[in-house]
Amino acid sequence: MDEEVMRQRLTAAPVGHLATVGKGGRPHVVPLCFVLEGDAIYWAVDQKPKSTRRLRRLHNLAAQSSAELVVDHYEEDWNRLWWVRVTAEAAILPEGEETERALDLLAAKYEQYRRARPPGPVVRLTIQGWTGWSAA
Repeated sequence: MDEEVMRQRLTAAPVGHLATVGKGGRPHVVPLCFVLEGDAIYWAVDQKPKSTRRLRRLHNLAAQSSAELVVDHYEEDWNRLWWVRVTAEAAILPEGEETERALDLLAAKYEQYRRARPPGPVVRLTIQGWTGWSAA
């Protein structure tokens, strides 16, 4: 699968799975909403109920900025299966112009974020590499 197809599929995907590295090198994977702009993927901590605002994914990224995001498509017809994975460097953004732009982009993609703008923080994943697979 070429990069343009991977970009299209990543852009259209409603949810991805973020993998970070925790204590002792243990993987930590969570689903999240995101938006792609150029070589940056943005996501934000939103209002959905959480047991704490001190999220493990943020703690992990502050200690080790490497991350991966996976989006995939599944159907009973296995000839239509595909997945895309990006390797990235993460940065937790300070308040400012880039953060506001990212929140605008997220709101443009997700109705829920138009109704209730995420309080943040906002994270930028700068894409370092693309990998993808498709059955077709």
